[in-house]
Amino acid sequence: MKTVLHKYLPERAVDPVFELIKTNNVYLKIVNQRQTKHGDYRKLPTGEHVITINNSLNKYRFLVTLVHEIAHLVAFAKYGRMIKPHGKEWKYTFQQLMVPFIRPEVFPATILPVIANHFRNPTASSDTDTQFSLALKQYDVIDNSKKYVYQLLPGATFLFKKRVFKIVSKKIKRYVCVEIKTGKEYLFQPNAEVEVI
Repeated sequence: MKTVLHKYLPERAVDPVFELIKTNNVYLKIVNQRQTKHGDYRKLPTGEHVITINNSLNKYRFLVTLVHEIAHLVAFAKYGRMIKPHGKEWKYTFQQLMVPFIRPEVFPATILPVIANHFRNPTASSDTDTQFSLALKQYDVIDNSKKYVYQLLPGATFLFKKRVFKIVSKKIKRYVCVEIKTGKEYLFQPNAEVEVI
């Protein structure tokens, strides 16, 4: 397991993450990319703790996602199964588990302030914190056919999940877009990756 982690994590995070996995008796499965989530945690009826993480994540997002999922396990074990999945107990646990990793030996110094800021009040999905998400996406393998919604001008059309949308306007944080086929309005995060038409 430890040798596999070297492929997916920053070098200085491998040993502490391996200890977290061992200590919490986690079965880690690295799976093909899913569109709707980066990872998940489940406790099986057998009592086994299973965490799945997408294999397509860059090493920094992989680390954050894995610790996010371990935080679910630790929070449920400490506070009981009745807590909210992304409630205050989980947030506190996630913060405590991430603190040892928020160092220049693990993350590039250029994105450390953004990471530190995110972990003052971590969100349920790293994608909803636009600055944090974009900081992590800098290290993704580049797909030149994709753009972020914030890079497009009003009136631009794009493809998202096999549906065609047109940008109408920008609200405070998100973009109002209309699905061409139905005329329905949708709100898009600025960091949503889309294919320009």
